[in-house]
Amino acid sequence: MASCRETTRRADRGYGVDATTTGESAGTVSEVLALIEIPRGSRNKYEVDHITGRLTLDRVLYSSVHYPTDYGYILDTLGEDGDPLDILVVVQEPTFPGCVVPARPVGGLDMRDEKGSDFKVVAVPVGDPRYRHVDSMASLGEHWLKEIETFFATYKQLEEKTTEVLGWHNEEEACRVIDECRARFRDTGGHA
Repeated sequence: MASCRETTRRADRGYGVDATTTGESAGTVSEVLALIEIPRGSRNKYEVDHITGRLTLDRVLYSSVHYPTDYGYILDTLGEDGDPLDILVVVQEPTFPGCVVPARPVGGLDMRDEKGSDFKVVAVPVGDPRYRHVDSMASLGEHWLKEIETFFATYKQLEEKTTEVLGWHNEEEACRVIDECRARFRDTGGHA
């Protein structure tokens, strides 16, 4: 099975078709395709209905906080909770709901909410030269990590729901989780 580090997915810029190439070669950038549901700075919680394909407003955050990154999921994955694997794409400027962003995983945030385990991959956009130097959680910067952690520790407080941040993980662990979720997607045909 190809690992996260060995698989490159590139969106065909003209037709929106995916192509997967396997194998690490000089200059190859490991990336995933992130479908963005919620842009950075938003309080609106959008979700894609995976049956109809429609983007719906799930709710507006009850707390006076906003998403610190673009937030969505990695295409062709299925998490333990039956949803696609969550991804946080650290961006300077927000994209928009429904935008597909080629992103490079640098780590992950393990947490638990009222539904159980909820791992989130942390990635940077491949198309932004400001993030070329970011190759690990450490090179992302301590303040980004604090801001993300604080958001997820507190954003559901006024909904009377609990969240627990369990800790940060490196790129290798994030890639292991991605591989596991890709295998689950393949094995189940994308259904929980």
